[in-house]
Amino acid sequence: MRTDTSPTIYRKDYTPPAYWVRTVEMGFDLEPSATRVATRMTLERNRAGRDRTLTLYGEELELVQIRLNGKALGKNAYALKDGVLRIADAPERVTLEIETLLRPDRNTSLMGLYVSNGNFFTQCEAEGFRKITYFPDRPDVMATYKVMLRADKKKYPVLLSNGNLIEQGDLGDGRHYALWEDPFKKPSYLFALVAGQLVCQEEKIKLKSGREALLQVWVEEGNLDKTQHAMDSLINSIRWDEERFGLELDLDRFMIVAVGDFNMGAMENKGLNIFNTKFVLANPRIATDVDYGNIEAVVGHEYFHNWTGNRVTCRDWFQLSLKEGLTVFRDQEFSADMIGTDSGRAVKRIDDVRVLRQAQFPEDAGPMAHPVRPDSFVEISNFYTVTIYEKGAEVVRMYQTLLGRDGFRKGMDLYFERHDGQAVECDDFRAAMADANGRDLTQFERWYSQAGTPRVVASVAHDAAARTYAITLQQSCPSTPGQKTKQPFHIPVAVGLLGQDGKDLPLKLRGSDLQGTTVVLELTEAQQTFVFDGVADLPVPSLLRNFSAPVVLEYDYRDDELAFLMAHDSDPFNRWEAGQRLALRRLLALTAAVRAGGGMAVDPALGESLRLTLTDDALDPAFREIALTLPSETVIAEQMDVIDPQAIHQARRFLRHALAQALRADLVDAYRNNQTPGAYSPDAVSAGKRALKNLALSYIGELDDAAAHALAQTQCDGADNMTDRFAALAALANGSAPGRAAALARFYQDFEDEPLVIDKWFSLQASARTTDVAAVRKLMQHPAFSLKNPNRARSLIFSFCNGNPSQFHAADGSGYDFWAEQVIALDALNPQVAARLARSLDRWRKYAPALRDRMRSALERVAAAPALSKDTKEVVGKSLAAE
Repeated sequence: MRTDTSPTIYRKDYTPPAYWVRTVEMGFDLEPSATRVATRMTLERNRAGRDRTLTLYGEELELVQIRLNGKALGKNAYALKDGVLRIADAPERVTLEIETLLRPDRNTSLMGLYVSNGNFFTQCEAEGFRKITYFPDRPDVMATYKVMLRADKKKYPVLLSNGNLIEQGDLGDGRHYALWEDPFKKPSYLFALVAGQLVCQEEKIKLKSGREALLQVWVEEGNLDKTQHAMDSLINSIRWDEERFGLELDLDRFMIVAVGDFNMGAMENKGLNIFNTKFVLANPRIATDVDYGNIEAVVGHEYFHNWTGNRVTCRDWFQLSLKEGLTVFRDQEFSADMIGTDSGRAVKRIDDVRVLRQAQFPEDAGPMAHPVRPDSFVEISNFYTVTIYEKGAEVVRMYQTLLGRDGFRKGMDLYFERHDGQAVECDDFRAAMADANGRDLTQFERWYSQAGTPRVVASVAHDAAARTYAITLQQSCPSTPGQKTKQPFHIPVAVGLLGQDGKDLPLKLRGSDLQGTTVVLELTEAQQTFVFDGVADLPVPSLLRNFSAPVVLEYDYRDDELAFLMAHDSDPFNRWEAGQRLALRRLLALTAAVRAGGGMAVDPALGESLRLTLTDDALDPAFREIALTLPSETVIAEQMDVIDPQAIHQARRFLRHALAQALRADLVDAYRNNQTPGAYSPDAVSAGKRALKNLALSYIGELDDAAAHALAQTQCDGADNMTDRFAALAALANGSAPGRAAALARFYQDFEDEPLVIDKWFSLQASARTTDVAAVRKLMQHPAFSLKNPNRARSLIFSFCNGNPSQFHAADGSGYDFWAEQVIALDALNPQVAARLARSLDRWRKYAPALRDRMRSALERVAAAPALSKDTKEVVGKSLAAE
C-alpha cells in the first residue's frame, strides 16, 4: 500500500494490513480556524501476517496527543515521518486514542474537512481521511463508526454524519451536539460529516420489505425550490434497485447534501451523499434538459454505490473500477429504463458511446493510458478517469451481452452472497459471473489487465451457390505505455444481416444453436471466421450492434451501404453509426482539402441522407437530433495521424454551413413542428422535441443572416425555460448577431445570483469560436470569476482549453502559455483540479511540428515549477516521457 516516501505504488506489492480496525469513535469540536478531532479506535493484529508495526497515515495535521491502551505515548514511543506514523511492536489488541488539530478554513484542496460558504463539509475519497486524523487510511480496512459532532448552535444548527441519528441536544453554552452511528462496516474513505446553515426537503417512503425510510435533500437557504427533481430521482433509484437487482436501502435514512465547492460530481459516503450543487439543483428557470438528465443519473449512481461500492468495496485502489465501472453501468441502465422506450434507450446508449469515443479512446491512445485495473500509480486521484469509469462500464456491459440479462442478474446475486461486507478484487466479480453461469471467463480478464482500444477488422465472403455468408474478424491492440504487446481479448461482436428489402434476415450460425436476427459472435482468437447458412442473396452486414464491445470496428462499407443502413437498420445504434461514418468520411476529406489549400465541396448524397432522417416523422425527435449531430472535432482528430486543429475546425464549420443551406426549409419546418407549448416538463418526449428544435436552430444560426438572428433573438427573449433560452443564446454567441453582446449582458443580469447558471454563461463564452486567449483573460477579471471554485474554473478555463480547440491551439502558442499559467496557479490551490487541466496537453506528440514544439515548452515550464504537487507532476511527467 501507499506511503508518501514511495513515489510509485505497484499492485503487485499489495500486502494485507498488519492490523484490522474494528471500531471507530470520533468527536469533533467544529471551529473553522481550529477544529479538534478526538479519535478512539480498537484494533486487532492481522494473524495472517507477521508485521507487528502499527502504521497510520496523516497529512497537514497537528498531532496533539496519542494514547495506546490508556497510556500517553511520548515522541520516543512512535516514529512520525513524511506523513506516516509508526508504532513498533504494538500489542495484539490495541485501543488507540489520537487527538488532532485541523484548520478547515485554509483547506483549499477540498479534501478532508473544509469550509465552503461558512459550512463544514468533507471529502475523503480517495485519501482525504488522513487529513482529519492519523489512520490506516486504506480501503481494505473496514470498521463501524460512531461520531459525535459539537458546534455553535446558531452558526451550525445542522449536524450530519453517516448512518442513523442516535441522539442530539444542547450543551448549555450556546453549543449543541449530535451523535451518529453507522451500523455497517465501511472503509475510511466513506466517512462524512456536514455542519452548517442548511434546510431540507424530506419524504418518507415504504421499502419493499415494509420498512419505512426517511429521505432528505439538504441545501442552502433559498434553494429548496430546486430539490424536487433530485428527490424524485432518489425515490426512482431506490425503486429501480429493488426491482432490477433485489437490493434494498439498508439504513433508516438516506441524505443528500449539496455544496458549491466540490472537486467531484458527488460522493457516495454511507447514508450521507455529498453532491456538487450542479447535480442536485434544478428547476425550469435554471436547469436545461441535459441538467435534469445528469441529476437523475448522478443521484442514481451515488445511491447504487450503497451496494456496489459500500456494502462490497475495493481491496485496494487498483480495483477502483470494481465499484465505479459497475456502478456507471448500473446508472446507465437506470437512466435508460427511466426513459422507457426502445428509441429512448438507443439515444441513451449513443450518448454513452459518444462520451467513450470523445474522451476514453483518446486516453487509451495517449501517455496516460492504463488498464481498467491499473498496475501502478503515483497519485491515486489521477486514476479517477474515463478508463476506470466509462470503459469499466463497457466491460461490465459485456458480461450482460455474453450472459444475457438473466445470467447477469444471477452473477450479481452470487457476488453479493459471497462478498457482502468485504473488500474484494475485480477478479472476484468476474468469478461470480463465471460461476453463476457455468462459463469459463478466464480470457475475459485481459479487459482488466491490458490497456488500449482493440481494433477489430471485418471482412466478408458470400457464396450464393452454397447459400453461405462468412464473416472473418481479426483483432489487434496498439502498444501502450508499459505494454508493447497484447494478447487477444474476449470480444462479443453482435451482428445482423439486412436483406435487399432492408429487413433483418433470420440467422443460422454454423456450429451453434444461436438463432434470431441478432447473434453475438465471441471473438477470442487473433482471427476467426463465422459462417451463416441459408443466405441466398448478398446482404448488408450490421456489425457491432448496440456497440457490443469498446473497440474500433474497421469494415470497408461503401457509401451506398451506409446510406442503406441509415435508412433501414433495425438496430438504432448502428443506424446512427452509419450516418456518423458517412459524415466522418466527408469531414476527413474536407480537412485534407483545407490542409492541401484546395477548394471544399460537399457531396449532395450526405445532405440527402440527413434530409431523409430529419423529415422522417416515424423516428423520435431525440433520435433525429442525435443522428444530425456531426462528429465532434475531437473524434475527427482521433482519425488523423497528425492533428491540425484549424483545418478540422474549418472543415466542420464549412460542412455545417453547407448543410444549413441545403436543408434550410426542412430545418425551419423541424423548428416549427417541435415546439413544446404549455408548462415545462423534462420528460423524454418533450426533451426530445426541444433537442431537435434547438439543433435546427443551431444549424440555421450557421447561416448568420438577419433571419437566423431574428429567430434566435425571438426565442431568447420569449423562452420560459433554461433549455430554450440557453440554446438561443448559444446561437447568438456563435455568430455576428447585432444583439449578441446585449443578450449576454442581459443573461448575466437575470441570473447573477444563480452560480450554476453563471457557470453556463462563462462556459458558453469560453467555447465560442470567436473567443481567443485575450478574451478569456478578460473574463477571468470578471467579479464573478474565482479560481478557487472548481465549478467556476472548469466553466471558463477548462471549457476554453478542452472545448475550443481552434482558439486554444492558436499558431502563436498563446493558448499553451495560458494553460501553463493556469495549471501552476491551480496547483497551488487544488492539485486535483490542476492535474485534470494538465491532461489537456497529454496528446501533444500527435500535432503538427510547430504546435508540438510549443506544447512541449509549455509542459516543460509546468514541470519546472517549484513545489509542484505529485498530482500534476505525474501527469506532466508521463506526458513528456511518452514515446
